[in-house]
Amino acid sequence: MSRVYVPSSGVYVPSSGPEAWRSLLADPRKHWRKGFSVRTLACAWEAANGLPSEIAALLGKDSELLLAIPEHKVPLPGGTRESQTDLFALVRAKGRTMTIAVEGKVNEPLGPTVAEWFVNPSAGKRKRMSFLCSTLGISDPAPSDVYYQLLHRTASAAIEANRFKTDDVAMIVHSFSSEHMWFDAFARFLALFRLAAKPGQLVSTSLPDGRRLYLGWARGNPKFLAA
Repeated sequence: MSRVYVPSSGVYVPSSGPEAWRSLLADPRKHWRKGFSVRTLACAWEAANGLPSEIAALLGKDSELLLAIPEHKVPLPGGTRESQTDLFALVRAKGRTMTIAVEGKVNEPLGPTVAEWFVNPSAGKRKRMSFLCSTLGISDPAPSDVYYQLLHRTASAAIEANRFKTDDVAMIVHSFSSEHMWFDAFARFLALFRLAAKPGQLVSTSLPDGRRLYLGWARGNPKFLAA
């Protein structure tokens, strides 16, 4: 039985395969395209029968996928729009449990920078920014050249860690780009925590709530670009 689950009105049923992910997209026709991140990520995780090998390599040989939910929505303060994570996972590694926000990427952009998103901010945006920064333990507001998407994806994993009572938190970019597109943006995000890493390397820091935060860039198998 698949450990990937597709939500239906708050009830989760086992996935029947990659196509089951398509109905969860805001625009199934536009976003479900061969060679693009959503479809590629779906094919890679459905084929893995657990954790894809590159994810397991980051987390350790004994890591085990407990549950994975595509297009998982996590409410955030300061507005009505949730953080919609490409794939949310519960994992056991080294005898500890972990919530993981997986951000699938090929060559698509990471969305707006903080400078673009936070220009003339409303009260709601200020509230959200303060929440994200306090959750992650960084200065408020976040630096203008950091991508907003990386902030709220990571914070959403921390929110769910509290809800599911896990030991640790992680945000992993699962990239299928042969050129490592946007890795430089990921590196700038790591610098917020005084961290540095190469693709295929996991690094960590402590969150204000005491949990360990793990961050990594996984290199996906390019064969799934044609799936």
